[in-house]
Amino acid sequence: MTMTHYMELLAVNQPWNLIMYMVIPVALAEALVATEFFTVFLRGSNTSSWRTWNKWIGIILGFYFLGVFLNLITTVIPNIQWRGTADILAVGSYLSGIIPLFSIALLELGVIGKGKSADDKMKLHFILLTVFLIVSHVAMVFGMVDPTILGWNPSASGEHMQHMGHQ
Repeated sequence: MTMTHYMELLAVNQPWNLIMYMVIPVALAEALVATEFFTVFLRGSNTSSWRTWNKWIGIILGFYFLGVFLNLITTVIPNIQWRGTADILAVGSYLSGIIPLFSIALLELGVIGKGKSADDKMKLHFILLTVFLIVSHVAMVFGMVDPTILGWNPSASGEHMQHMGHQ
């Protein structure tokens, strides 16, 4: 079975690429979701500690993913020979996560949303987090698809078939 570049990136240089590009961002995103839920669920009662965690996780995640994005956009993307639609959707969706994640960091730092009420900021934060969850899941789904299913022909592109065990 052939792989998308998304899966190949996670499969090579084990375990470091998996940790840098998947484990850290996903763990931080899940922590952000959890603190977001508690902040919203406990709204009206004492949520200051949850809100503080939520703020710092959002800032850390946004800047961490900015680093991931800049690394991939400068070192990996310029050399890619695309493996069809699944590959483009997987990599494009993964990279598009920078928009909601860095926006969350900027929102938490007060760079954007200055004139908004606390409720409006919370809604925007929730929307941005939801957008990230959607694009990251699109990236995961299309990243796991064999690119030949969506029409890519490895022999026409000059690439050899790759197998997970023979990296």
